[in-house]
Amino acid sequence: MTKTNRFNAVWYVGLAVLPLLFILLSLFIGRYPMSISDVAGTLFNASASSPEKYSIIWQLRLPRTLAAAFAGASLAVSGAAFQGVFRNPLVNSGILGVSNGAGFGAALSIVVFGIGFSTYVFSFLFAVVAVLLSYLSGRIYGTTPNIMLILGGVVVSAFFGALTSIMKFAADAYSQLPAITFWLMGSFANVNYTHFIALIPMTAGITIIFLLRWKINVLSMGDKEAAALGVNVKAYKGIIIAAATLSTAAAVCISGVIGWIGLVIPHICRMLIGNDNDKLIPMSIAFGASFLVLIDIIARNISTAEIPIGLLTAIVGTPFFVYLLKKTKGGGWR
Repeated sequence: MTKTNRFNAVWYVGLAVLPLLFILLSLFIGRYPMSISDVAGTLFNASASSPEKYSIIWQLRLPRTLAAAFAGASLAVSGAAFQGVFRNPLVNSGILGVSNGAGFGAALSIVVFGIGFSTYVFSFLFAVVAVLLSYLSGRIYGTTPNIMLILGGVVVSAFFGALTSIMKFAADAYSQLPAITFWLMGSFANVNYTHFIALIPMTAGITIIFLLRWKINVLSMGDKEAAALGVNVKAYKGIIIAAATLSTAAAVCISGVIGWIGLVIPHICRMLIGNDNDKLIPMSIAFGASFLVLIDIIARNISTAEIPIGLLTAIVGTPFFVYLLKKTKGGGWR
């Protein structure tokens, strides 16, 4: 094995271990303290553990932590993919209306059917519908240049944002409106193993983006340059956008709207290692998963009432991003 191959192997192993460490840490931290022997015994010999410890580890902490890790990875890698494909540092995973579409779907489901599994189904479906409408809006001139697609996403986001406001206006003020508001702020409080079906599209989207990360390098050079290098620009753009949308929609449908991650985590990674998507994409996956697990730990332990994750991602993340921006002088974006 060459020196370069050894370095790459260590690099990928390190990135894989990082979120695993945060997931393991989350099993120990909570209002009910757990020792190393408690966690190890419950994980590897569940039948011998007490019902309380089994419930805390297997039914409460583990499912929500795994969901947070997958959601964080999905949002971060989708943001990195969108920024590369659109060649725009301000693009995030909700630029094509995913978040607002999901928000409307959830609000509609809560008003019509109440809180239940339909909330996750509706939020996922309307997130996909929002992206399709953004794409159709971008083709108003028969083509889909980046600027038209982004503008289409802005219009569709505003449209679904207005529809969500209508749903909030029509909702019952004592039961439905608080549920809609809390969902829109993001949380993993109600996640259980029935929601793990969303991990399938998240994993599929992450995998596709990871496998096509070198294509994003080519696409970030510009459409003409990519075409000159023999890349089918339209096809690969469509595949990458579809994969990013799929993973983002699945993440949002179980977590609610969580901002900041898709925009800033890729920038943090870019400041640390540069623009090469061959390393940026896997690093965004690892950092996104680790960061959201850490935020989830803080959300459920910082006070007696669980704080919505969407609030903490901005409060905790923004100062850290400003610090890195100052330290690196904005380096890392071409």
